[in-house]
Amino acid sequence: MKALEINNLSFGYKDSGQLIVDDLSFDINKNEFVTIIAPSGTGKSTLFRLILGLLKPQKGNINILKDGNKNIIGYMPQKDSLMPWRNILDNTAVGLELNGYSKKEARKVAATYFEDFGLKGTEKYYPHELSGGMRQRASFLRAIVNNPSIILLDEPFSSLDALTRRKMQSWLLDLCQRQSNTVFMITHDIEEALLLSDRILICTELPYRNLKSIDVNIERPRNYETTLSSEFIELKRDILNVLDSLEENKGGI
Repeated sequence: MKALEINNLSFGYKDSGQLIVDDLSFDINKNEFVTIIAPSGTGKSTLFRLILGLLKPQKGNINILKDGNKNIIGYMPQKDSLMPWRNILDNTAVGLELNGYSKKEARKVAATYFEDFGLKGTEKYYPHELSGGMRQRASFLRAIVNNPSIILLDEPFSSLDALTRRKMQSWLLDLCQRQSNTVFMITHDIEEALLLSDRILICTELPYRNLKSIDVNIERPRNYETTLSSEFIELKRDILNVLDSLEENKGGI
């Protein structure tokens, strides 16, 4: 079953005349973790804004698996964007409130996730009282608490220091291996993509037209020892070769 289908999608910014997406088609299966890799500043976030409905495509269509009568999309931006005037429990419950839950009901549902997300004991804290990693956990919980059809992660750990980023990658890896979620992530970190993903999409030219798909056929469960395996190193080499060839190709990035 397809969680996301993008068919012949085209979009460009009128003020700059720059075409970002040109007749792009791809899909993501339900419960699949897919990552797109491309250099910064090449329009990856624009693709997310199109999926979220914040931008209107000039051509083509986007189909998202329906959850009942709703197309629910979870979204986690690069920075946590938690509301400073709400405590952590209320921050994670806000999406439920927007979907018709009372504040009391929303808090009750959100609270059931806190132990699994390593947030137990932080319910009454405010965002400025938590570390960057803990704020990102809360941000991810806010994205997932509505049981969305698909979760969009826009370079979720790029603002963290190297040690915290590694801890958060391990945490997300463990969480996704225990739960069944459909995830579409943006990153330019090849090791992060290989560690977390079932499949990696690489932009082969700009505007976005063709995406090279690479299956990450590395057995799960995975951990950081996986990054030392011959399979992992070979796949990383393959991706680097593709990216290197794009830089050498004048028609590419």
